Amino acid sequence: MTFTLTTSVELHGTLPVLAMGGVVVGLLFGFFAQRSRFCLRAAVIDVWRGRFAARLGVWLLAFGSAVLAVQTLIGLGWLDPSLSRQLSNRGSLSGALLGGALFGVGMIMTRGCASRLLVLSANGNLRALLSGLVFAVTAQAALGGVLSPWRVEIASWWMVDGGSARSLLGRWGAGAEVGIALGLVWLAAGVWFSLRAGNRFWQWVGGLGTGLAVALAWYFTYAVSQASFDPVTVSGLTFSGPSAQWLMRVLHSPAPPFDFDAGMLPAVFVGSALGALLQREFKIEGFHNGLAMLRYISGAMAMGFGSVLAGGCAVGAGMTGGAIFSLTAWLALVGMWLGGGLMDRLLPEPP
Repeated sequence: MTFTLTTSVELHGTLPVLAMGGVVVGLLFGFFAQRSRFCLRAAVIDVWRGRFAARLGVWLLAFGSAVLAVQTLIGLGWLDPSLSRQLSNRGSLSGALLGGALFGVGMIMTRGCASRLLVLSANGNLRALLSGLVFAVTAQAALGGVLSPWRVEIASWWMVDGGSARSLLGRWGAGAEVGIALGLVWLAAGVWFSLRAGNRFWQWVGGLGTGLAVALAWYFTYAVSQASFDPVTVSGLTFSGPSAQWLMRVLHSPAPPFDFDAGMLPAVFVGSALGALLQREFKIEGFHNGLAMLRYISGAMAMGFGSVLAGGCAVGAGMTGGAIFSLTAWLALVGMWLGGGLMDRLLPEPP
């Protein structure tokens, strides 16, 4: 693998290789997420309504397999996430918790997190498409636009240093073996709830495949960083930053470089579309009324700002950051579960 990547980098350059890897990972994630109906929002609703059913099983299969695979890669020496932004840079505990809660509120209002909106858009859901566009605009505004000062102010309230201080395993004085054990626990919980709910084939395979796609993203970017003489950011799957990046690519010239994230985002759309077309699930859906549109737009804005404030979305912080036991990622995930559950109580909706 290393020799092949080294040769590819020498022949084609670092960025094209990263982009092609993003395409492969994105296709896999999009297809598996579509087939399994993977969705953090659905899992949150299951738990808060006391059902503990199929959709929670799918999410736990994905989360458990991601943690188990990533920690196994670390234990084997095939991945070192210490240079990733989720661990090496200073982080914001206030931003993670409050941003996660705001993201959770938004995903209930839009009936899907950022990755789910992209998957549904490829299935013909125009509500998800509009919400995704509003999400991208808001994320860009929070990154470097009119909302940026608010984000910086909230993030500054409670900071944490990078390195071991930002790693849960580092704080515990534990290694990858503890991470592997915890991954097995969550995977076993996913198996239990899936068996109990009678999940079907694609819910099993798709849930596991979604989690493994997260691990593959980590492994690939790290492998390229070792094969390239150019600086490469070791990262996993996320949707807030790439969504804002694609918005700038469309609206601004010169465009940002075409890297892993740039290849991944449209590939998720294509992978989901393939899954929908193969199962004849493509269907055009729109808004029922103007009030529903207002709800979706407001939710998308909450998710866009919340994801940037938290340092990632349900996949970027919740699974990608959670799999390496980033403290801020786990706080963001807790915030998403709390914010989503509270909003479901205040604004109940059909599952």
